[in-house]
Amino acid sequence: MQTNQHTLSKACHFEGKGLHTGAPVSMKLLPAPAGSGIRFRRTDLPSEPEIQALAEYVSNTTRSTTLSQGEVHIMTAEHLLSALTGMGVDNALVELDSAEVPILDGSARPYAEAILQAGLEEQDAPRRYIELPYTLEIKDSRTDSWIRLEPAKAPSAHITIDFSSEVLGVQEASWNEETDYATQIAPCRTFCFYKEVEPLLKAGLIKGGDLENALVITEEGYMGNPQLHFEDECSRHKLLDLLGDLRLSGGFLCARIQAHKPGHTLNTKAAKALRALLK
Repeated sequence: MQTNQHTLSKACHFEGKGLHTGAPVSMKLLPAPAGSGIRFRRTDLPSEPEIQALAEYVSNTTRSTTLSQGEVHIMTAEHLLSALTGMGVDNALVELDSAEVPILDGSARPYAEAILQAGLEEQDAPRRYIELPYTLEIKDSRTDSWIRLEPAKAPSAHITIDFSSEVLGVQEASWNEETDYATQIAPCRTFCFYKEVEPLLKAGLIKGGDLENALVITEEGYMGNPQLHFEDECSRHKLLDLLGDLRLSGGFLCARIQAHKPGHTLNTKAAKALRALLK
């Protein structure tokens, strides 16, 4: 596969709150030089330290993906990383004045639409594709979850989710280079089950969560009776998460990805395995 790297043609600006911290955050998505990858900069900290979006910096995967290095912490990075990947952005600098990427509407659509509006600038360097010499499989026997990464000539992904929920049922979702990420994957919102809300709040999480940025599933249906963007919106969101977490491998993954009941912990273990393979 041959294509050049791309960055944003101009800056994008977002205002919102963190899903877990509930704290207000202002974030800028800026063009970056070829070969620099995705970096986060905390403008609210002295010396404005930066951290690369790489799997070795994953510090927590409880209901989102957190990156940490020294005093720098970046929570809930996966939706933005997914949008950057799905929209073909190789290099970008992300400036935040808080510890968490804004949740916005709970999907990656605001990021994808902003990237479309800003446009991309081709750079004079070939894109770095991560290619596999052999199949990798990461399993969690406790949850019967697994991710399989197979060598391929073009990237693709297929996932299955099963939460033993009559409302959701068993759902599947797929993506490849022909998929219109901006309309088919990006609009799909994060979700949780109503029975999880109180425990998550007691754990100090989802302080910024509400029915405007998450689907909440009860035994009868979806709380607030929202209009679903797709019948399989939840599986598409899990695919969105997977694409974002796997970007932590350090580039665009050229592989056939298959996943059964994936989550942030398993996703980032796969990204770490890829990083180890590259080394």
